[in-house]
Amino acid sequence: MCRKVILFGIAILLQPVAAWAGSDVIIGTNASSTQLVSMAQIDHTGWDQLLRKYCDEQGFVNYQAWHRSGQDRQLLQNYLAHLSTANPNQSAPPAAKMAFWINAYNAVTIHGILREYPTTSIRNHTAKVFGYNIWDDLLLPVGSQNFSLNQMEHEVLRKMGDPRVHFAIVCASIGCPPLLNAAYSPQTLDAQLTANAQRFFADREKFRYDAAQRKIELSPIIKWFAEDFGANQTAQLQAIAPFLPDQTSKTLAASGQASVGYLDYDWNLNDQATRVARQR
Repeated sequence: MCRKVILFGIAILLQPVAAWAGSDVIIGTNASSTQLVSMAQIDHTGWDQLLRKYCDEQGFVNYQAWHRSGQDRQLLQNYLAHLSTANPNQSAPPAAKMAFWINAYNAVTIHGILREYPTTSIRNHTAKVFGYNIWDDLLLPVGSQNFSLNQMEHEVLRKMGDPRVHFAIVCASIGCPPLLNAAYSPQTLDAQLTANAQRFFADREKFRYDAAQRKIELSPIIKWFAEDFGANQTAQLQAIAPFLPDQTSKTLAASGQASVGYLDYDWNLNDQATRVARQR
């Protein structure tokens, strides 16, 4: 018996790494070439209405109610199918492209959570070797290519060169930036991104400072994506300085002379039901 177990283990290890991963889950639709349009023509109204209905001002989502509503889950699937009709290679203003991909990232994430709900954390669905990983295996066709959440983030959004995107895309966790309860639009994108960044650093769970000790504590998001904020710590602090909550913290960060530490990251689900339970 022991020998059989050992041989089975060796057989598993000899399989290609791809065989260890979870099966792809395709959402949206495979649009024909005649259906494809510019990202500037994509209508985000349906997503906006769903967010206003199920997401509160603090960025917590009523997953219970959304999960129970077959109609609204279908509306989300309809929106994802609409996103699939975008042609990423067709000309569109940069703001239209960024708004599209932020909305797509957040909508796919919410769909992925609703697919697993009830759950306590997205990390319950991010297998590293064996099984399904929501960040790699949940795929949205856009044009002729399937995009995972990791591809949207690392191969598309980060390459657009605006670090404020890290305060807009949300991984369904309390440690993330709060989910905006409205869709991003090309017309309001810049103001939305700035407001998000200011809101992010106003949260003491994501930013703290001690002026006397010249010490700053940051969300680990700034550490994970440090290169997007600047080539070194001084540049990174100066990049976030305009979004900090008061003049003292702005001045401290802009000097580039503060010591930097990192706060804990809360992977618990940004669930209204969980928040209520934690407050009791």
